[in-house]
Amino acid sequence: MVALALEMRLPSWYAVPTAEARREPGESEMMWTGTTPRMPSMKNCSKKATAMTLWDDINPYGYTRAPAKMQEVRMISDDLCDSNRVGGIPILLFEQSFFKPLTALAGPHDTIPIPAIAQQVERVDYECELVVVIGKAAKNVPESSALDHVLGYAVGNNVSHREWQLKRGGSQWNLGKGFDGWAPFGPGIVSRRIVKDPQALRIYTKVNGEIVQESSTRDMVFAVARSVAFLSQGTTLLPGDLIFTGTPEGIGGGRTPPLWLKDGDVVEVGLEGVGACVNKVEFV
Repeated sequence: MVALALEMRLPSWYAVPTAEARREPGESEMMWTGTTPRMPSMKNCSKKATAMTLWDDINPYGYTRAPAKMQEVRMISDDLCDSNRVGGIPILLFEQSFFKPLTALAGPHDTIPIPAIAQQVERVDYECELVVVIGKAAKNVPESSALDHVLGYAVGNNVSHREWQLKRGGSQWNLGKGFDGWAPFGPGIVSRRIVKDPQALRIYTKVNGEIVQESSTRDMVFAVARSVAFLSQGTTLLPGDLIFTGTPEGIGGGRTPPLWLKDGDVVEVGLEGVGACVNKVEFV
């Protein structure tokens, strides 16, 4: 499977409960990232806050603040076995990293804008991925304790343009994956105390209601703990950082004939125990 892992800081435009806000009775350990009927009470929120508030790992009835500033989006390729086999891509011994701009981040129900430069040739593709949210600063951590630094999990779509990514100008992964709004994620952040094993989750993509990707996170070449540990070597991961961790087989570019996203298509990416993001493609 061609898998991409990206690391980013959560931005300030996410709703932020104040310190006085508390979970409603019966609510799960989840921080929603977008509007949804199951959204916990946000009556004490400030949308102008400069920090993202996440569930406190010490006091389960309160919140803890985490840095909101996004400084980089870091990608790692080659993680999930199946798409590597389908695409003829050799499985690497180490994660391969590259970067994405912070403006790629979007919400779970935002449109996916396709700019003019990405409309010149059909090649817009989808990639469902498990998203890891860092809850505690991590630097040079071993794989054995890496999950102690994880707050929880979400699901994301690593939207890609294969022509710009792989062919134009040689290889331009940053450009081909980095357009505004090309990393929607959500629909919430589910605590690692709820999702106890991130390597046993069904993950899927639907395009216009039809399943085009379906697999399990157990097929990852590099497990979540391994990726967190790797990314922390010589680099500090901060609370609020995100890591996108890979996609299963079934990407549009790996199909015969290829399945490229078109104006008006609706893409749903889902993860067992977390939920789904539903985003409409819009040519702008």
